[in-house]
Order: sequence, then structure tokens, then C-alpha cells
Amino acid sequence: MIALIQRVAEARVAVGGETLGAIGAGLLVLLGVERDDREAEAARLAERVLGYRVFADSAGKMNLSVKDTSGGLLVVPQFTLVADTNSGTRPSFSSGASPQEGERLYGRFVEETRNRHARVETGRFAAHMMVSLVNDGPVTFWLQVSPKSRS
Repeated sequence: MIALIQRVAEARVAVGGETLGAIGAGLLVLLGVERDDREAEAARLAERVLGYRVFADSAGKMNLSVKDTSGGLLVVPQFTLVADTNSGTRPSFSSGASPQEGERLYGRFVEETRNRHARVETGRFAAHMMVSLVNDGPVTFWLQVSPKSRS
């Protein structure tokens, strides 16, 4: 499971002109689900995202998490994160979860974050979404957990 997280001053996601989710300062999470991911990966990645220290403390160092700052979390499904781009000029999505499993594990990730954090907004699985953001920094990180990396 992959999360591309971006520290934002604000972000929103809309479908057909309707805003589904919007946050002020916090994290935009673009989430991709891989073929072998399970609920354990959703829980572990939620824990990592919420605890990842990307916000400045009083000394200006990145020592605070989104939980520490009570920032917002906007979670948007993005299956293209799991694309294999190693060859050719067209991405392959063979390493991605099936749409049904991807939606289920996206929902599980959202549930895990909502159980641990008060301010969680979402996009809509399998919808054509318009995402807008003001990246703060810019600060962007790629977080990945997989069954192979569990200890």
C-alpha cells in the first residue's frame, strides 16, 4: 500500500463541481492499493501517515505529526500510484489490487485514520476527481508498506 503525502496549507477534492472534502492545514494523502495488500497494511500505513513528522516545531524542525498539530487529513484514492513505469511509454497496472479489493482497503485505511484522528475528509473511489491543493514547502513524501516489509 502506498501513500503519497503532501503537507498542505489547504486542499479540496470535488466530483462534478461538488466538493466532497476540504481541509485547511494538514496532509493530502493520495492512496494506492497494491495486489497483495491486506487489512494489516492499511492499519500500518494509517499509523505511519498519522505519526509521520513533517510539521515544524517551535525550533523550525520537522518534529510534529498531523496528530500533534490537529491538522486535517484529506484521503484521495489514486490507483495510478501502483503503476509499473519501468518500460515502454504506457503504464502497467498489473501490480494494483482489483477494483473491489482496492475500494475495500481504501475504506479500511479511511476507517483506521478516522478511529485515530478527528479531522478526516475523503474523495470518492473510482470517480473522476478534481483535486486542488496548496503544497506547503513544498513537502512531499512517499510512504509504502507491503506484506514483505512487515516485521
